[in-house]
Amino acid sequence: MGNVTRGTTNPNRLRRMDRWIAATHGAVLRRAADPVAIDLGYGAAPWTAVELLGRLRSVAPRARVVGVEIEPDRVAAARPFERDGLAFRHGGFEIPVPGRPVLVRAANVLRQYDEDEVADVWRRLCARLAPADGDSPGGLLVEGTCDEIGRRHVWVALGPLGPRTVTFATRLGSLERPSDLAERLPKALIHRNVPGEPVHAFLRDFDRAWAAAAPYASYGARQRWIRAVRDLGTDWPVTDTAGRWRQGEVTVAWSALAPRAH
Repeated sequence: MGNVTRGTTNPNRLRRMDRWIAATHGAVLRRAADPVAIDLGYGAAPWTAVELLGRLRSVAPRARVVGVEIEPDRVAAARPFERDGLAFRHGGFEIPVPGRPVLVRAANVLRQYDEDEVADVWRRLCARLAPADGDSPGGLLVEGTCDEIGRRHVWVALGPLGPRTVTFATRLGSLERPSDLAERLPKALIHRNVPGEPVHAFLRDFDRAWAAAAPYASYGARQRWIRAVRDLGTDWPVTDTAGRWRQGEVTVAWSALAPRAH
């Protein structure tokens, strides 16, 4: 189920997303009886799946990764890279693996789809996630977009019941203003960056906080970012702390940025 993507990929492109997943979802992966992660639509080369396995195993040694691609030739080309904990399968949004995965990562997959198709894809993928159980929040779907070398990345994190948060991540040394990240908004948000929509107001306020934090630039871009995010958090539901801000990230509750109904 789904369409063939362009397949563009580069080594280390998804490092920001992977590190965030390891930091925020590592405990769930460690507790899972079968910690399976899906790299959905990994593209023309298997680098992202190989890297995901290494980063997840740094926090969850039993983690397994299955790369899923809708283009059969890409699956065949990836098979020589299979090893303990890493496999490749032909498929799409149906996720052709037994059981319910603890993680599904879909990076740069929905960019080519129409905005009105996103909600159905999200529902289909969330229905395949491991359910919440007791203290566990259940599986995680991470869906977003980044540039070709992974300097700027925005993703939505969804649980079995739907979207939870939006994370903005960037290489601070190359950032002029936070709204530069607008070009990497996921498909669910990129066409909503217009006056009257919450994501537009968020990026406007982020730019203002960044400008107000300019004196902190003398201590480096990281300190300026931290100060800007701290100020932004007085008006927006920032859900993470300075430990993540130092990585050039900020995570906000989805409810605050969700598109307005028309």
